[in-house]
Amino acid sequence: MKRTVMALLGAAVATTCTMSLVSVAFGDDWPQWRGPTRDGVWHETGIMEKFPQPHIKLLWRTPISNGYSGPTVANGRVYVTDRLEAPGETERVLCLDARTGRILWLQEYACAYTGLGYPDGPRACVVIDDGRAYSLGSMGHLRCHDAATGELLWKKDPGQDYVIAKVTWGISAAPLVEKDLLIVQLGARPGGCIVALDKRSGEEKWRALDDKVSYSAPIIIERAGRRLLLCWTGENMTALDPATGTVFWKYPTPPVKMIINAPTPVVAEDRIFLACFYDGSYMLRMKQDPFSVEKIWRRLGTSEKDTDALHSTISTPLLEGNHIYGVDSYGQFRCLEAATGDRVWEDLTLVPGDRWANIHMVRNGDKVWMFNERGELIITRLSPTGVKVISRAKLIEPTKGQLGMRQGVCWSHPAYAGKCIFARNDNEIVCASLAAPSENNPALPTDQRKAD
Repeated sequence: MKRTVMALLGAAVATTCTMSLVSVAFGDDWPQWRGPTRDGVWHETGIMEKFPQPHIKLLWRTPISNGYSGPTVANGRVYVTDRLEAPGETERVLCLDARTGRILWLQEYACAYTGLGYPDGPRACVVIDDGRAYSLGSMGHLRCHDAATGELLWKKDPGQDYVIAKVTWGISAAPLVEKDLLIVQLGARPGGCIVALDKRSGEEKWRALDDKVSYSAPIIIERAGRRLLLCWTGENMTALDPATGTVFWKYPTPPVKMIINAPTPVVAEDRIFLACFYDGSYMLRMKQDPFSVEKIWRRLGTSEKDTDALHSTISTPLLEGNHIYGVDSYGQFRCLEAATGDRVWEDLTLVPGDRWANIHMVRNGDKVWMFNERGELIITRLSPTGVKVISRAKLIEPTKGQLGMRQGVCWSHPAYAGKCIFARNDNEIVCASLAAPSENNPALPTDQRKAD
């Protein structure tokens, strides 16, 4: 069966100075897309400086099935979704013990993938908030479970609770909890590209935008003393009032060829950076009075192979000070000047050069940890003078469900919690300790700390 590059995964990003806490979490949890504050920053200390050997020793591994969704971790539990094709087509939500990998509960529902390109499995990661686990399937099945027991608290189903316009590569953007609301880029018709539900009951509170959906996860930022919901839809970069859905501003980003934008918007101070495989890069500036936005620059290559600035597929870039770092359409890792989009340098060693090549980046202190599509974990430092690879080791094998090309890929974003990394492919989910040799790892029992 054909699988995908673009089945995306709710892919996505923003910098710490403007991101707001979306949900209260333990300091070493990873309860939602790209971490506690949804910005790809890993705050734990006592982490190893380099890998002791070429292959990272696993603490545990647990068989699961196919899917693009990355794991999330909260309160000693790991959450992930997958898909089974037999005996019937189902999507599943799984909860595992973070210490042992034992499955604590599993919920499934019938879900036929009709008209869906690359039907490998669910894209969006599970979001944990206030004792609840929210999952979103590729066809639009939305579930709220008790995070500890798996009890179904409420659900919304496409065709019954709303009509969803066809989405080529499936509903992908991870839901967002904002105060009492669960906000989803869903594509409900009419007028529900973005839908906000009461997070406790599932009651719809507002819907906004007639736009077609994208695969990019929404974020919340603070701006001029107000909270803004930033959503990069299939047609516009948009800022809304998260409480009401009122649109503050829109900036049009019409697709050059097709809607394929997956990276999350990257925010630093008043700037928003966007990158897309076919559509290249935008740098926008937000204004405070009145709320509005303007273009600083736009860079677009003549094709997805002859690129300019960044044509990212899934990976969300970093915007740090005067520079941008990210991976281009064929695996070229680039540094750009933030003011102009001009290229400063390019590196071809972090991931094999091929179409849709992918790396997920997480900052920890002065280092950037990269998980590439070959299943390698790479510790780096990034600067305007180049990338320094400090250490590199294999964590998990690529599989062909997510993409049948180049012996398969690992496209799912890993989770970092309890001084561990949690990663998945189409066969298994694994856990490895990243604690420094002198650090005791409280997330794991004594007998597991010495396991291979």
